[in-house]
Amino acid sequence: MIKVLVVDDQILVRAGFAALIRATPDLEVVGEASGGEEAVRMAAAARPDVILMDVRMPGLNGIAATERILAAAGNPPPKVLILTTFDLDEYVYDALRAGASGFLLKDTPPERLIAAVRTIAAGDMLFAPTVTRRLVEAYTNGRGSSLVQDPGLDALTAREVEVLRLVGRALSNAEVADELCVSEATVKTHLNRAMAKLGLSSRAQAVALAYETGLVSPRRGAP
Repeated sequence: MIKVLVVDDQILVRAGFAALIRATPDLEVVGEASGGEEAVRMAAAARPDVILMDVRMPGLNGIAATERILAAAGNPPPKVLILTTFDLDEYVYDALRAGASGFLLKDTPPERLIAAVRTIAAGDMLFAPTVTRRLVEAYTNGRGSSLVQDPGLDALTAREVEVLRLVGRALSNAEVADELCVSEATVKTHLNRAMAKLGLSSRAQAVALAYETGLVSPRRGAP
């Protein structure tokens, strides 16, 4: 059972997400928080596997709450899925630094949200297609230069390059595994090795670098 904490200052939105999760057999709502401070307290008490975190909330916002929750979390820490009404803004960039595991828009279809919770719980990162494209645009315009280091793709094996290319198309590890006819464990191994060689610390950076180096173009790579 995947334990989920729902955080949103709008009661109807929060109740809607919670109802959707409760209707899914393998998911369980362990708390509903209306703000960041409450989310920090509930996360410590309930120890959720996944936190659906709103970004813009009065008082302690979702980014600051994410940072505090992860800093105080035990092992394994909860996975934070940022939910926003905006395609991308400064809050999402800050969320990368805070340790968020993924981003989705609030108008995401219910089945996509449920799949996202499972993906995040399994250890993958996940990005809405529009978030991925705007993230790449920002990186390639220099806004994310502090997060991405020197490419150096020549240090990668052919398989590591292929995995990086597919990750750049915003595919999950499971989807990459299906594409290459290998196991998810093999995909994770190749991706981790590639990221270590390239000095990357997050999947978001790997996605951006795939665009920057031409492994994926905005036209071909858009999911």
